[in-house]
Amino acid sequence: MALARAKVTAKGQISVPAEDHDRGKIVVRRAGRYSSEDIHRALFPNGPPEPHTLHELKAGIERDIRERYARR
Repeated sequence: MALARAKVTAKGQISVPAEDHDRGKIVVRRAGRYSSEDIHRALFPNGPPEPHTLHELKAGIERDIRERYARR
C-alpha cells in the first residue's frame, strides 16, 4: 500500500485521503524530521570535506563554466 499524505487544516483537524486505510483502520504517523547534523552526516559519511583555497574554488568554477558552455 502506497503512503498517502494527510494534512493538518487551518482549524487543526487532520485531513486524511479517503483511500488511505488498512482493513477499516487509518494509520497516522508523524512525518520524519531531520536536523542539520543528520543531513550533514548523510552527505558526508566520512567526515567533512577538505577545505579549498579561494584560488582553487575560482579555478573550479572557471573550469565548470568552460566545460558547460564549450562549443562542440
